[in-house]
Amino acid sequence: MARARAEANSIHHTAACVIGGRRPRGLPSRRIDQRGVALVVALLLLVVITLVGLAAVRGTIMQQKMAANLFDRQIAFQSAEAAMRAATARIAANPNDIARNCQAGGIVCPANPFDDTTLDPAKVMSVPKGTAAGQFEAGTLAASQPQYVIENMGNWYDPNSSTGYNQSANAHNYGAQGTSATVVYYRVTARSGNPALVGDRAVVVLQAMIKQG
Repeated sequence: MARARAEANSIHHTAACVIGGRRPRGLPSRRIDQRGVALVVALLLLVVITLVGLAAVRGTIMQQKMAANLFDRQIAFQSAEAAMRAATARIAANPNDIARNCQAGGIVCPANPFDDTTLDPAKVMSVPKGTAAGQFEAGTLAASQPQYVIENMGNWYDPNSSTGYNQSANAHNYGAQGTSATVVYYRVTARSGNPALVGDRAVVVLQAMIKQG
């Protein structure tokens, strides 16, 4: 009985010491464990915040690249369109710009003359710099001056003529065809710049049939 009373008095004394703010030497400290958990949580939050920041930076860089590529393509498209207009304006007064007659016998004209290894490189014309008709200044934003190739596609009937195709099918059946007018059609293929000079910049190729005469 005396031993049990002694143990009870010891437990009561220990509890009183803990409640009173004093901790016996034999009891473990929970404050040290709590500090360790807080450090781990802080490190995890730091890792999560770092990953979120890296993802945001990556998305921003990707959007900047997309915007730059779109801007570069728009510049290239405008240069190719300017080359198309310049070539159209130069056809009548500059017959030497015409690369070849595609209606002649034995002449093969692929869809893209820039990819044709048999085409004379001297017939790949660069648009002259200037502001007059048939000229264009690419400016500092473009990689190089645009280029074009003009090909003679031969004489063909003019669907907009006042004679010929404007008649009805019945007139064709009865032989009343009239006189059919013909015009010369040229195929103009333009690109925004010389691939050997533009490097990794965008290159836009445009093509159109131009009626002359």
